[in-house]
Amino acid sequence: MRGDERRTALGAIIGDDPALRAALARAALVAPTTTPVLVTGESGTGKELLARALHELGANPGGPFVAVNCGALPRELAESELFGHERGAFTGAAGRRAGWFEEAAGGTLVLDEIGELPLDLQPKLLRVLESGRLRRVGGSGEIAARTRVVAMTLRDLEGEVQRRTFRADLYYRLAGICVRLPPLRERRGDIPLLARHFLREVSSEVGPRQLDTSALAALAAADWPGNVRELRNAIRRAAILTSGQTDERINADLLELPAPAPFRLSDAASGSPSGPTLAPDDMIRIGGRTFDEIEREVFSWALRRHAGSRRRAARALAVARSTFCDKVRRYSL
Repeated sequence: MRGDERRTALGAIIGDDPALRAALARAALVAPTTTPVLVTGESGTGKELLARALHELGANPGGPFVAVNCGALPRELAESELFGHERGAFTGAAGRRAGWFEEAAGGTLVLDEIGELPLDLQPKLLRVLESGRLRRVGGSGEIAARTRVVAMTLRDLEGEVQRRTFRADLYYRLAGICVRLPPLRERRGDIPLLARHFLREVSSEVGPRQLDTSALAALAAADWPGNVRELRNAIRRAAILTSGQTDERINADLLELPAPAPFRLSDAASGSPSGPTLAPDDMIRIGGRTFDEIEREVFSWALRRHAGSRRRAARALAVARSTFCDKVRRYSL
């Protein structure tokens, strides 16, 4: 596929952050193959947009694109929903029914919230991924499953494997190619770019809008637990609230964002009352976290608290500005 086509397919995911660009570059490399891909990231980071881009960059972009939420599958019908069933396979099975794998034949099947898939169904999914064939519930023979699978999750599947709530063999099959989308708080430099994009989106409904400096500072300081989705909603809300006003500039008050929470060391240490400990890897940890992890959180909080001003954040932490800038570069803040 040509480079311009790749840019078009990936263009729905906006940002210049190095971690994001690296994730998109990884996605572009694996997209033309049929290898399963595991897309991870918090809610609102754009996982389904990336899954759509993987499909459009694939070998058959004109094929079906089917997205299934594994958490919404009825437990007793999950196998039938995925693989289909034959007539009489169970009570109520009045006829043959194709499952989601067959519906997506020749295209892409997106398994959203793969961590919610029932444990007893996971080996059957693994077998389909390994063999490329499936058997309908109640069926006696196998049929080809020519479907590219993209799995998505916001859960820590590696942790689920350790807790034995997710099969290790399925995890390693899915995570052979893993693409992580960073949360918005890790790519704050993209916030102005995204905000202006969302303003252009809503302008067809409410007219042109602009963000003033107080709004940009508030956007940079917010934590964004809902990530890009939350940012989009905040911009749309503020743009609508300016309708009918003489000044159509959006200020911080119109964004209606909560103030950054005060930083507490106990938060960074996961609330543990215990003191520092020496882990088996010889790393000093506080409440299970390394000093680097806690230091990154402190510097990140100071930067948010002072609306991205490195000078004021450095002064608040009583460190030299050059030291603060070194930390910002080190931790990619």
